[in-house]
Amino acid sequence: MNIKTLKSYLENQLKIYPEVYESSEEFRAEFVFALEVFAGLSQKDLILGEDLSEKQVEELKEIFSRRFKTREPLAQILGYCIFMGEKFKVTKHTLIPRPETELLIIKAIEKIKENNYTSVLDIGTGTGCIACMIAKNTNAQVLGLDISNEALHVSLENAMAMELMNRAVFRKSDIFSSIDYLHGEKFDMIVSNPPYIPKHIKPSLQPEVRDYEPELALFTEDEHGIENYERIISQAKNYLKPSGFVLFELGAGQAEIVSDLFKYYNFSDIEVFKDVSGTDRVICARAL
Repeated sequence: MNIKTLKSYLENQLKIYPEVYESSEEFRAEFVFALEVFAGLSQKDLILGEDLSEKQVEELKEIFSRRFKTREPLAQILGYCIFMGEKFKVTKHTLIPRPETELLIIKAIEKIKENNYTSVLDIGTGTGCIACMIAKNTNAQVLGLDISNEALHVSLENAMAMELMNRAVFRKSDIFSSIDYLHGEKFDMIVSNPPYIPKHIKPSLQPEVRDYEPELALFTEDEHGIENYERIISQAKNYLKPSGFVLFELGAGQAEIVSDLFKYYNFSDIEVFKDVSGTDRVICARAL
């Protein structure tokens, strides 16, 4: 069977499960992603209608049947995702890196290069995607923290696969609990994509997120989803070098509250950056 025939077959199967994708383009993107990660093929091969082996066809049918029936994210089924052009391992213990986080990394890299920074702290590292991409694209060493042992194993594997050992390093920590600032362990920058979804809205989320991604990395107990921002901001100056920066990814509608938190704790140069959809997605502030 060639790729085009398999794609048509899956599109017919998908008619039974119309709720899985919002558009045909979304399915096509996942189909191409599966070809790349699972079969080592490309969008060009799809256009040309390259042939697949019988084993590849059956395994791809099985993968998409599982995706359609269970709503399990394709990245978790395959065990990998593509993020900023790199292949990252993912598991049920890590958030799947998303395009929204690219803006956080881009802005962090800009600040690092502008100021010749050499040390960055990534809080809640998960897959290590933020730490790895910053380390790959700057001269800074990045320390990624996570409270989850399972997530730390994944982040270490990703750093090793990208040959970033000693550039992106990892440590178990609940926020700052394992950082010894009293003995001089301080950083030029703190960056974080913390849990920011209030738990009370969990029932309204898509099953791919609600049922399969780690609650520890997603949800907060407070009403507005800002408790982790305050935990970090209130202590950040202890762990920053003079005039160091803090950058966060934001949830929708959180920019004003987080900005007010920065002001309350006497940070300056507060900037908010919008993503491609026009949503306030990243906030940055400097320690006075």
